[in-house]
Order: sequence, then C-alpha cells, then structure tokens
Amino acid sequence: MTNESGLIDFPRLRKAKILLGQSMVFHDATESDAAFILSLRTDSVKSRHLSVTSADIESQKAWLRCYASAETQAYFIIKNKSGESLGTVRLYDPQGESFCWGSWILAANAPTIAAIESALMVYAYAVSYLGFRAAHFDVRKGNKNVWQFHERFGAARLSETEFDYFYSISLDEIEKSIKRYKKYLPYGVRPTW
Repeated sequence: MTNESGLIDFPRLRKAKILLGQSMVFHDATESDAAFILSLRTDSVKSRHLSVTSADIESQKAWLRCYASAETQAYFIIKNKSGESLGTVRLYDPQGESFCWGSWILAANAPTIAAIESALMVYAYAVSYLGFRAAHFDVRKGNKNVWQFHERFGAARLSETEFDYFYSISLDEIEKSIKRYKKYLPYGVRPTW
C-alpha cells in the first residue's frame, strides 16, 4: 500500500471485503448482517461483558450504514468456509503504530478453534497488511476466559479500573504467538480488497 508519493502509507486501518484464513473467512460487515449482529449482542450470555446494545434492528442497520463510510475501523463477520456466520470482530482506534480490537463475539455454534484462529487472523492482517506493530484493548474483569486468552498470547496488563483490565501487546509478542500457534493459521491470511 503506497501513498501518492509512492511511499509506504503505514500503519492505517483499511477494510478488506474478504479475509481468508485456514478454516474461517472474515467478511466486511454490511447492513444485511444486522440481525446476526443483534442476535449476538443481545444474547444474555454473550453480551454480559459488553456495553448495552439496543435490540432495535433499524438502529443496528443505521450504525452499519454509517460504518460503511468510516475509514477508521474494520468490522468483520466471522464465517466458516461454508458461509455460516460464527461471530464478529472489529479493529478500530488506531494510535500511532497500535490498533485496538474488540467487539469479538463468537456464537455458541462456533467450533473450538474459532477463538484462536480469529485472533491470529486479526493479528496477521493488522501486522502484515496494515502495518501495525502493536495492539491495545480492554477486557471486562469478569470475562476471565478472554483476559486469560489474551495473556497467553503475550498481552501485558497495563492498568485497571473497577470493571476493566487494559492491555497492550507488542509486535514481538504478536509474532511469537503467530509462530507458536502456526498450525491454526499455517499460510497467514489473504485479503480481497
């Protein structure tokens, strides 16, 4: 990716229409995904560690229409190779060489490898195609499985509030995790713009 001067224009969030992994595919979220997104975000179990979301489908569609023209985030529907929707994930809040990721929700029917492969896909895309060298994010303290998952990936806990832990992960730790878990994403990711 280069700018008008022919120089590399990194890092920058950019939406891929499709991002191919080993057994999963990320599709750029569109208005037609509103019902699926709401089904996850309003599920009493899945949403207990999320900010409250209105159950109004028209509000979700309006948000997705605004998202379509946004250039500071990429919101994906996680699917299997058969096209079945399995979850969501979003990259946003670029700060220099670091990006934030979240809105990571997996459906109850997602296979057990969905968490690790989707996390690897996020990091491979952000590092290899967008030029980021670190990530930052927060996790609710009550969401123990998720913060433990991030810590196993090498994320460092920086601070906390009453409800949240705040993390960052360096390029070195991202690369170590991509190598450590290579069997889940042996060929990296392939975007279609």
